[in-house]
Amino acid sequence: MAHKVVLLPGDGIGPEITAATRRILEATGVKFEFEEHLCGQQVAEKYGTLLPDHVVEALRRTGLGLKGPIGTPVAKGLPSANVALRKAGDLYANFRPCRNLPGIKTPFENVDLIIIRENTEDLYSGLEHEVAPGVVESIKVITEKASTRIAKFAFETAKKLGRKRVSAIHKANIMKLSDGLFLDCFRAVAKDYPGIQADEVLVDHACTDLVSSPQAYDVLVMENLFGDILSDLCAGLVGGLGVCPAGNIGEKAAVFEPVHGTAPDIAGQGKANPTAMILSAAMMLDHLGESTAAGKVRVAVTKVLADGKVRTGDLGGTATTDQYTDAICRAL
Repeated sequence: MAHKVVLLPGDGIGPEITAATRRILEATGVKFEFEEHLCGQQVAEKYGTLLPDHVVEALRRTGLGLKGPIGTPVAKGLPSANVALRKAGDLYANFRPCRNLPGIKTPFENVDLIIIRENTEDLYSGLEHEVAPGVVESIKVITEKASTRIAKFAFETAKKLGRKRVSAIHKANIMKLSDGLFLDCFRAVAKDYPGIQADEVLVDHACTDLVSSPQAYDVLVMENLFGDILSDLCAGLVGGLGVCPAGNIGEKAAVFEPVHGTAPDIAGQGKANPTAMILSAAMMLDHLGESTAAGKVRVAVTKVLADGKVRTGDLGGTATTDQYTDAICRAL
């Protein structure tokens, strides 16, 4: 029986890396039924939104999506499609593994982190208003429900993957009520997992630690804004956003995606690196219970990168997107 997946190519290089990833998925032998929809800048004028209602309905119906990057205007324009999608599907947990890949030189070795980010509230609730001319207020929302379920997700992830430590990242010394509530929920959940070390780290201290000795950390859980920033920081430790996958997971749906930008300057030129989206698709395979196929995809990517003969320009090579994808298909 084929797995039904909503496929969202997105903007810029999105269609190119989506096509490459689809080839990899089909090469695994797992059967898929892809339902492709346009979103992002391609449909903004027609629908007045980056995320049309019929796309949200399709994701709710299938419960599964694979998405390319969608551009978000800075300080103007339409609201973020990425944030809207996570809210619409109640995709409350953002799951971001960051680990070293062979053949990609970075300042650090043996980095193997998992960032768990609460996806639905905090300053990303979008509650902003102008108090007076030149004065804008943004409201940070933290709830017991969201804080408890993201903490439980983090500990369950650690338990499932055999991880030994979960660190709550916070700023409760300043935001005593909001981050204080987040920590109270984390502590309550931690009591149910006595075999896993639970600790609490101020976000500024965590930043210092991560750029000096990231190997000290294992699973990190945090609110939305801190998670957005630190997950990108951790990606930088292992080679950048182009090699890091991500998943947005809820109780009834999940969407897997690379979190890098749309790279409009190279769109349509065959230069895009599809690694992050391919590894996101491997996460999707795990989510579907197709762990054998997921493992084969990761091994194939690892083999091609370790060999070093076929790489895209951002990784120091000269291969096109298609040539790189061909190499991974051969490795599969």
